[in-house]
Amino acid sequence: IGLAVIATTFTLIAVFLPTAFMAGVPGKFFVQFGWTAAIAVFFSLVVARLLTPMMSAYLLKVPKKAHHEPRWIEVYMGWARWALKHRIKTSFAAIVFLAGSFMLVPLLPTGFIPPDDLSQTQVSLSLPPGSTFRDTYAAAEQARELVQKNPHVKLIYTAIGGGSTGSDPFAPGGAAEVRKATLTLNLTPRAERRGLSKQAIESQLREAVSVIPGARVKVGFGGSAEKYVLVLAGEDGRVLGEHARVVERELRTIPGIGNVTSSSSLVRPELIVRPDVARAADLGVSAEAIADTLRIATAGDYEQSLAKLNLSQRQVPIVVRLPADARTDLDLLARLTVPGTRGPVMLGNVATLAIESGPAQIDRYDRLRNINFEIELNQQPLGEVEQRAMALPSLQKLPPGVIQTTVGDAEAMAELFSSFGLAMATGVLCIYIVLVLLFKDFVQPVTILAALVLSIPGAFLALFITQTALSMPSMIGLIMLMGIATKNSILLIEYAIMARREFGMSRLEALLDACHKRARPIVMTTIAMGAGMMPIAIGLGTDPSFRAPMAIVVIGGLITSTFLSLLVIPVLFTYVDDVVQALVRRLRPAHPPAHPPAHDPAKAPVGDGLAP
Repeated sequence: IGLAVIATTFTLIAVFLPTAFMAGVPGKFFVQFGWTAAIAVFFSLVVARLLTPMMSAYLLKVPKKAHHEPRWIEVYMGWARWALKHRIKTSFAAIVFLAGSFMLVPLLPTGFIPPDDLSQTQVSLSLPPGSTFRDTYAAAEQARELVQKNPHVKLIYTAIGGGSTGSDPFAPGGAAEVRKATLTLNLTPRAERRGLSKQAIESQLREAVSVIPGARVKVGFGGSAEKYVLVLAGEDGRVLGEHARVVERELRTIPGIGNVTSSSSLVRPELIVRPDVARAADLGVSAEAIADTLRIATAGDYEQSLAKLNLSQRQVPIVVRLPADARTDLDLLARLTVPGTRGPVMLGNVATLAIESGPAQIDRYDRLRNINFEIELNQQPLGEVEQRAMALPSLQKLPPGVIQTTVGDAEAMAELFSSFGLAMATGVLCIYIVLVLLFKDFVQPVTILAALVLSIPGAFLALFITQTALSMPSMIGLIMLMGIATKNSILLIEYAIMARREFGMSRLEALLDACHKRARPIVMTTIAMGAGMMPIAIGLGTDPSFRAPMAIVVIGGLITSTFLSLLVIPVLFTYVDDVVQALVRRLRPAHPPAHPPAHDPAKAPVGDGLAP
C-alpha cells in the first residue's frame, strides 16, 4: 500500500500545483487554492506514513467476531467478472456514456463567478446631465417609496451626489455628481425568504422602479456575475455613435435580461468656441488667452490663483465668475475682453460662440473612442447572454472602422477557460511523469490517466441536471474530482501489477483480486467525500453560491467515476496489456517470454476472494 499512497499523493500534487501558476484574473483566484491543496496533500502523506501507523498500533484491536464479506462486495465481484468477460460490450457502453455526457457541454450555461445571495443590494439612479440636486432628491425619494413596498427590504440608505457607497468592491470610483443617487438596501436573511434568491428580489425591484421618469435605473451592485459589458470602439465618433444607437435598440430585444445602459446617450449642453485663426493672429490673441478668459468667467480661476479671505482659523477662497444665467448669454460672453498684443480685444471679434451638446465623457479603449453597453443579466447565464448578443445583426455587420470587444466578466471567463485548459494539460503531463517514475513503466500509466476522462461525464451530468453554470468554482471542483478519480485507478492498477509481479498470478486473477481488495477503500473514500460535500451542495450555511457548484461537480463526478473506475479500468488494463505483449513479441521474437512462477496459495495475499 505504500507505493499506492506515495503515487496518489504526488499525483494530487501534480494536479493541484499547476493551477497556482495560471495567469490573468483567474490566476488570482487559483493561486491560493493550488498552493494550499498541494501543501495539504503533502502533509497528509507525512501523516499517513508516520502518524497513522503509530495510532493504529495503539487503537486497533483484534476482532472478536469472524469477518463476513458485505453483500455488495459479492454483487460487485459478479459485475467485475462479467465486465472482464465481455470487454467489448463494457468498452462500448463506456464510450457511449462518455459521448453522451460530452454532448451536454454545449447545453450547459457558462459564467465566470456565480451571483451571490447575500442580503444587500443597490439601486442606482442617474439623471440627465444638468439636473439639479432638487431633481435628484425627488427621484431618489420616489425610488425609496417604491422600493420600501417590497416585503424583503428591511433598511434603505440613500446617498445623493456620488457614485459608490463603498459597499461594492467592483464598482469603479469617480467624481461626485449631483445628478446621481444610490440606494443601498439591506434585505431579509436567506432563511426568511422562503426560497427566494437575491436575484429574484432584484427582478421585483427592477420592475417596481421602472416607472421613475427621466432617470436611468440600475439594480444590483453591477459587479461580478451581475452584468455583461459590451464595448464598441472606433476612431470616428459620429459613426460610432450612430451605430451604437442601433446596437442598443437590438440589445433590448434579448429576452429575459434587465436594463441596458449605454454611455453614448449621455450628452450635456456645452459652450462651443470656434476661433477665427486669421483674425486672432492679426490682433495677437492666442488660443490659450481665449481659453483662460472663458474658464475664469464660467468656472472660476484655479484654486492656487484665487484670492483668500483670512479668518482666525481658516482661509476662504474667493471665486469670481459670471452668474449662472449669464453663462448662457452668448451676447454677454462675446463682449468679454481677451488680452492681445495691441491691447484688449472683444471675444466676439476673434471667435464664434454657440451653445451645443456634446458627450458627458469620452472613454477610450486601446486609444480608440469607445461606447460601453452594460446589460443586467437578471439571473441569465453570462455565456448565454453573450451568445445571443453576438448573434444580433448589428454586431454581425459592423461598419468600417468600428470594432467590438468585451471586458469585465466575459473577458475573464474566456481567459479562465483557456488558462484552465493549459493548467490541466500541464497537470496531466506531470501525472504521467510521476507514474512512470514510480511504476517504472511507460504504458500502464495510460490506464490510470484514463480515470481522468471517466471522472468528467458525471460532473457534466450533475451540472446539467441542476442547471448550474460551468464557472470558476465548477473548474475547482473538476480539479478536485480528477485527483480523486486518479487515486481510485492507482489503487486498482498498483495492486494488480504487484499481484502479477510478486505472487505470480495470472492477469485475470490479479485484476479480480485487486477489485476485491481495493473496492472497499475506494467506496469508503467516495462516500466520505460525497458526504462532506453534500451540505454545501444543498445550500446549507451562509451564501453557498460560490461553493455549491464545486460540490455539485464533485458529487456527480464521484458517483460515475467510482462506478466506471471499478468496472472499466480493469477492462482497459487488459487492452493496454495486450498491446504491451504484442509489442514485446514483435520486438523480441527470438526470446520467448519466461513462464510466470506457479501460483502458490500460501504466498497469495490473505483473503483474495477467488474461487478455489
